[in-house]
Amino acid sequence: MKLNPAPLGLAAFALTTFVLSLGNLGIIEATVAVALAFFYGGLAQFVAGMWSFKAENNFAGTAFTSYGAFWLSFGFIAMMEKMGYLFTAKEIGAMLIAWGIFTFYMWIPSLKISKALSLVFLTLWLTFFALGLASIYDFSHKIGGAIGLICALLAWYVSAAEIINEFYGEKLPL
Repeated sequence: MKLNPAPLGLAAFALTTFVLSLGNLGIIEATVAVALAFFYGGLAQFVAGMWSFKAENNFAGTAFTSYGAFWLSFGFIAMMEKMGYLFTAKEIGAMLIAWGIFTFYMWIPSLKISKALSLVFLTLWLTFFALGLASIYDFSHKIGGAIGLICALLAWYVSAAEIINEFYGEKLPL
């Protein structure tokens, strides 16, 4: 069997994004996303990125390692805020916009990989921009939460398709 850490990285991204997006929509408190940010979205995704580099997949290695680091930093920010250090909404917004810029240029090569994956990156950069602008201009995070929820579902689909297709052949389109 060929080393393919992408289903793990996508699943870790999807689940963590799904839970945080529910928080951004106001459906749940997002505090549970902090634990996910450290261990599943962060650590598991970071490891998937390192394994992707080992498998000589620079795109997946860059994406999973970067977004794993994003989730680790998200968890660290939440932890620092619990200890009394507060970040301004503009600081958080600027960070989210910067992640949106990174995601935008990662979206471009994703167009050559698969339609489903390109939709994940498209909805992710829209999520980052929507959340970043909402933070900077003090708007509701619900639009970003809704787009993030769609992004998470798409990422779960790509993860599931890669696993299912590995065992059953090309059954699910990517």
